Amino acid sequence: MVERADITPAAAGPAEDRGRRGREGEARVANTASGRHRRTDDSDERGPVIDEPGARPRAVEPEGAAGAGNEGPGAGEKSPESGPGERRRPAARAERLEKHYGEGEAKVTALAGVDVELAAGEFTAIMGPSGSGKSTLMHCLAGLDRPSSGEVYIGETPLSGMSDREATELRRDRLGFIFQSFNLVPSLSAAENITLPSDIAGRRVDKDFFVEVTERLGLAGRLDHRPSELSGGQQQRVACARALVARPELVFGDEPTGSLDSNSSKEVLGILRSAVDDDGQTVVVVTHDPSVAARADRVLFLTDGRIVEELTEPGLEAISRVMTDIERS
Repeated sequence: MVERADITPAAAGPAEDRGRRGREGEARVANTASGRHRRTDDSDERGPVIDEPGARPRAVEPEGAAGAGNEGPGAGEKSPESGPGERRRPAARAERLEKHYGEGEAKVTALAGVDVELAAGEFTAIMGPSGSGKSTLMHCLAGLDRPSSGEVYIGETPLSGMSDREATELRRDRLGFIFQSFNLVPSLSAAENITLPSDIAGRRVDKDFFVEVTERLGLAGRLDHRPSELSGGQQQRVACARALVARPELVFGDEPTGSLDSNSSKEVLGILRSAVDDDGQTVVVVTHDPSVAARADRVLFLTDGRIVEELTEPGLEAISRVMTDIERS
């Protein structure tokens, strides 16, 4: 737990320079293992993205041949840089993932044999029409729902066979979540909401990183306020800080900008983009908004429980075109 005097901006010195992770010349390799969908590179349509808070120009990266992933650092550390011809270690992966609801004639298939890897230190967006299985896929990857068959790994840890308590501890200790509904505790201050997962786990909060994240989010003057005293955008920023401050291995967002206005949405996206670029964190979001997906390194498109398309370094026009094609098919 962090004492109140330790997390006020006046109590902390300048945030440590964590360095920006150079991205030019790295290889971008499709990590999806199934071979059931095709990959489309739209790098030359994208161009640098620098118009929103926390964004930075993103260089076009040449594709390399897939190589064996190297085991990277654990939670709270940056993933090692990948050279040409190499790929980043997977932060999570799914193998032959299926999810069914109901039985017999009432049986509904939400996921139909999905194989996918999510590279560490990348921003991945998942898109698809309503009922395509995108939220189900994220919930299974995050251990919030159990698949009917197949396996999910967080790093090298399989989720199958875990008890409810073990799954809860894994989510608490290794994952972060941002939901459309914020899920803040009304009786706690913003600062207490941010540190709550670490407090429950009995972990000390990195005071310098706490100050860095909350200042970057524009929350320095709102840390003593309860959720009812904050705007919707400020509440979502508190939810972002809660997910990021503990330095989880993965941050999952389920429509994280769905209830925000355009300005607040841009701020939240800038924060998530910066978490990847500056802090080496891994972010996965489900969204229906092409402008949100355009901030990602990689976009996966689902239809009828299958990944049918993938874009890397996507542009808004390319994303919109794929979604239009999917909805027409």
